Amino acid sequence: MSIPYYQVDAFTSTLFSGNPAGVCMLADWLPDQVLQSIAAENNLAETAFVVQRDSSVDLRWFTPTLEMDLCGHATLAPAHVIFRHLGYRGEVVRFQTRAGLLTVTRNDDLLTLDFPARPASPCITPTELIQGLGCTPAATFKARDYLAVLETEQAVREVRLDMVALARLDCLGVIITAPGESCDFVSRFFAPGAGVPEDPVTGSAHSTLIPYWAQRLGRSQLRALQVSQRGGELYCDYRGQRVGIAGRAVTYSSGFLHLS
Repeated sequence: MSIPYYQVDAFTSTLFSGNPAGVCMLADWLPDQVLQSIAAENNLAETAFVVQRDSSVDLRWFTPTLEMDLCGHATLAPAHVIFRHLGYRGEVVRFQTRAGLLTVTRNDDLLTLDFPARPASPCITPTELIQGLGCTPAATFKARDYLAVLETEQAVREVRLDMVALARLDCLGVIITAPGESCDFVSRFFAPGAGVPEDPVTGSAHSTLIPYWAQRLGRSQLRALQVSQRGGELYCDYRGQRVGIAGRAVTYSSGFLHLS
């Protein structure tokens, strides 16, 4: 069996930056164990598995160790493949996912994800979070992930991590954020318990970041940078129950996976 496969750098217009995602175009679903094995073999933060239907597209996401409930860059990447490589002439791709219907709309080379908002609630800062970050956040919130607010962009860039401590937290991942020096806000994202010590650019984290920063800054249109080593740029729109997360993508490679 040969599976068409693409590797796409998402939330960037430049190769070797943004967040790389694998995209597997399937004729039908393979057993979950096979999907997980492919994702582990790819060893990327996420591999997207896509089955095209008549009126929509089924989409699932796997890290090297588990299936995800929501993923931004591995939604942007298959949309880029469908628009750029599969000859789709429409302006909107509709994905059926574990998170419900997700759409991606193109405007020239900018692709906008329509995602559910996941606002976080204030919480007590866990000891493991302080240990894991090597500092005490100015404020701590929790949704799917912990959201730790730091004072400056430099603090976000220079945080000294203890991944063992972060992996003990009762959450999928940890977002750290602060006001940006050349943008509205910056962030980084860590999910060692999901096999992703640091994710280069995390669309799903912005489902939580956008409501926080829109309320704090008093406006809905925001520009964000994820300041990982690879880095990425996101254009954000707070829509109440939903958020718009826009970015660009470039194809690094294409070919086939051979399962036999």
